[in-house]
This record gives sequence, structure tokens and C-alpha cells, in this order.
Amino acid sequence: MTMDPVAIAVFLTLFVFVTLLGFGAARWRRGDLNQLHEWGLGGRRFGTIVTWFLLGGDLYTAYTFIAVPALMFGVGAMGFFAVPYTILVYPIMFLVFPRLWSVAHAKGYVTAADFVRGRFGSHTLALAVAVTGIVATMPYIALQLVGMEVVIAALGIPMSIAVPGLGHIPDAPLLVAFVVLAAYTYSSGLRAPAMIAVVKDALLYITVLAAVIVIPAELGGYAKIFASIDPKALLLPPAQPGNLGPQSAYATLGFGSALALLLYPHSVTGLLSSSSRRAIKRNAVILPAYSFALGLIALLGFMVVAAGVKTLPQFGSGFAAFGNNFAVPALFLKMFPSWFVGIAFAAIAIGALVPAAIMSIACANLFTRNIYKEYISPDASLERECQVAKIVSLVVKLGALFFIIELPTQYAIQLQLLGGIWIIQTLPSVILGLYTRRLHPLALLIGWALGIGAGTWMAAQSSFKTSTYVLHIFGTAVPCYAALSSLALNIAIAAILSLVFNALSRTPQIDATLAEDYG
Repeated sequence: MTMDPVAIAVFLTLFVFVTLLGFGAARWRRGDLNQLHEWGLGGRRFGTIVTWFLLGGDLYTAYTFIAVPALMFGVGAMGFFAVPYTILVYPIMFLVFPRLWSVAHAKGYVTAADFVRGRFGSHTLALAVAVTGIVATMPYIALQLVGMEVVIAALGIPMSIAVPGLGHIPDAPLLVAFVVLAAYTYSSGLRAPAMIAVVKDALLYITVLAAVIVIPAELGGYAKIFASIDPKALLLPPAQPGNLGPQSAYATLGFGSALALLLYPHSVTGLLSSSSRRAIKRNAVILPAYSFALGLIALLGFMVVAAGVKTLPQFGSGFAAFGNNFAVPALFLKMFPSWFVGIAFAAIAIGALVPAAIMSIACANLFTRNIYKEYISPDASLERECQVAKIVSLVVKLGALFFIIELPTQYAIQLQLLGGIWIIQTLPSVILGLYTRRLHPLALLIGWALGIGAGTWMAAQSSFKTSTYVLHIFGTAVPCYAALSSLALNIAIAAILSLVFNALSRTPQIDATLAEDYG
């Protein structure tokens, strides 16, 4: 790819602007940033509008912008599962997470593992929830850097830059982005991504609206776009006798992904930073606007086909290096002038910075509260606790950078696939725990371990190329999302063993929460 000076200038201008916002965010809604709840949760003071931008920037990431159209481009209708699953998320948010916010606010909990520790009186179960969250989130951060890497390459910026006296520095643009992200996250905490998310979302909506109006007009309308797609890619194949086929995989993938999404540490962090239960409920009502935008974004995959982008020689190297992930950048390079390409690519890059910052903060909160404070230094002061979180947030981002620079990108994709299977195993402890105390902590721990093992084994059967596994139920083949089937095993084991352990136990179980804490 050749360098485009105009696109690069617009891109860098917007990047510098959000960097300044990130550092300036430390003075926004001033608080003592040496306190973890201030640095890591924004002081729990974000109202409906700020929470909307924060969660939108958190849940709809740069990799989403790149990967969903790439799936539509590569596999057709199956890739559209991302849209219904994000719609299913919001009823769950409306019904469940105000309760988590209330008990966390009443007890000063910063993480979901804090709640599990208080609810079940088990530091081991809380540790399992914390470690699962950290491990599941790390590859998610790495994939944000993949999205940034794709647009940097599409701009024609060389990934290896010669520096006098230092020679060639590989992946220099990513290193610069890492340093910037690390610096303003360290200084401003969650306030930085919350403020930057406003800019990110504005750029995203401008880009999407322009794309769904201009590109179809240039290509002859949506009728011609859909006519250019293989009919087999427009609909899922129907179920057959004895085999529910792709429709079962689609449904379970959508439902399971919806259950898993809000359990990720960055989702919990965004929700707990809200100022009230009402702010969460309002956001559950208005956040589907992002799902509508995601539906439009998904259609870009079909527009790539209609535009014949992959057959154009000038984009051959991009597709060779990044595969289908290069589809959207190539489409924008073909269909828009340089200045707008700069805006669109800045939207994607900033869309990587916002969730990466929140994810690193969420992992730092988990490590500090549920590992460092619990096992390493129980007497640590509030200031020391926050300092450790800031350092860990740097380490987490460094680990994600290592993924991208030193390991094949496919590893990060495979681990992110496993991350969804792993994080959903915390559902019985976190979500069911909000409604009942009858589940025994040891039973929950055993169910969690068996769920992790079964889900990982199912994914391994396909060499981690897909997250669906075919179950055979009463002679019928049922392709099912491995996270959902392993969760069913997890819940069944936890429920059965809880009956046994509760019957055998002679000591009352510890619960630090009260009925009124749940609102």
C-alpha cells in the first residue's frame, strides 16, 4: 500500500486530539485518583449519557467494526449472529445488573469477584472468578490492537520504522499507540476512556451513516448489492431430519454470547461506574441504537463483494497479510476520498483505544482487589492498592502487545474464542448468586472447573477453529455453542452438589450481604 498524506494527516490530527482528551480527563469530575474506586470506576458518578457512551465504546470495539463485516464477507449469513446477540444482551442488563450495582454500591465492591467473595464467603471461588476474568480479557485487548494494526497498514504507514542510532524498530506505530494509551490510562483512569468514547462514537456514527448512504448509491443501490451475493450466503441452510444444522449453531451462539458479554470484567466495570440503578436501566433501553448501527456495519461485508474490492490488484497485499479483516479498510479506500478515509480509520483506531483502556483497568481492578489485596498484602493502604492497579494496567497492556508482536494473530483469535467459553462459567456465581444463596461455594467451584474443562475440550475437537460442538441428543445432531453446553453442565453439577453439601454441612454459610443491599 502507498502512503496517503491527506488520510494520514486527518488520522493523526484526530489521534492527537483524543490523546489530549485522555490526559485532560484527569481534571474532569475531579476526584482523588489515588483511590481505586475513583481511578478504576470513575467515582461511580457517570450518569445515563456518559454511561451510554462508555458502554457503547466498551462493547462495540474496533475489532467488532473490522470482524463482523469480515465474517459477512467470508461466511455470509452466519456472521450476522452478532446483531441478534447484542439485542439479547439488553433485557439481561435491565433485569439483572441493577441488582449487582446496588449490592456493589452498598458494600463498596469494585469487581464481580468482590461480590462473589462477600456473597459466598469463599476467597477461592472469588479467585477463580477473578483469574477467569483476567485470562479471558487479555486476548480481547490484543484483538483491539489487531484492528488498529489493520488500519495503520491500510494507511500505508510502514510497521517498521528506521530511527537514527537505533536502527529499524518493528511495529513502531503500535508501540507509539501503546505508550500513549498506557500513559493516559495511568494518569486518568476510567475517566479517560469515558471522555474519549464520546468522540469515538460521534466518528463511528458519521462513518456508518456515510457508508450506508454513499456506497450503495455508488454501487447502484441495495438491490444490486444483494444481487451480487451468492444466494447460499444470504440465508442459513434449513435444518434436516436428524440434524438441526447451522440454525441451531446460530441460535445457541447468539444466546450464549449474550449471556457471556456482560460477565466480562470490562462490562462489569462500565456498569458499576454508573451513578444509579436507573442509569443502568435507561441504558438497557437506549443502547440497542448501537445494535442498529452494528446491523448496518455488518452489511459492509456484502458491499465489499459488490464492489469487487478483493479482485483489485492494489489491495492484494493487504488481503494477503490480514485476510478478510482487510475487507472494510479496502472498501473505504476504494469508495471514499482521502480526507474521509482518515476520519473512518481514526474512528476504528479510537474504537480500539477505548475498550483496550477499559479492559486493562478492569483486569487491574480484579488483580488488585482479589489477588493482591486478598493474598499478597491484606493490609495494603488505599493509596497502595490504587498504585498497584495502575502498574498492573500497564502490565496487562504490555502482555496484549506481546501477543500481537511476538505471536501469530491466530493465537489471539483462538484465545478470545476460548475466552467466551471460560467467562460464561462465572455465571452461576455472579448472576445466579444475585438471586439465591442456596448454591454451595464448593459446588460452584467444582461446576466452574468442569465447565472450563468441558468447554475447552469441545473447542479443542475442532483444533480451536470454531466454538460450536455437535451434541447428539436422542438421535438428533444439535450443533451448539460450546460455551452454552458447558454452562449447562456447570449449572447442573453446581445444583446437584449444592443439595449434597448443604445437607452435609453443619456450619452456617457466610454471607456478607443483606436483602436490602440488592435494592
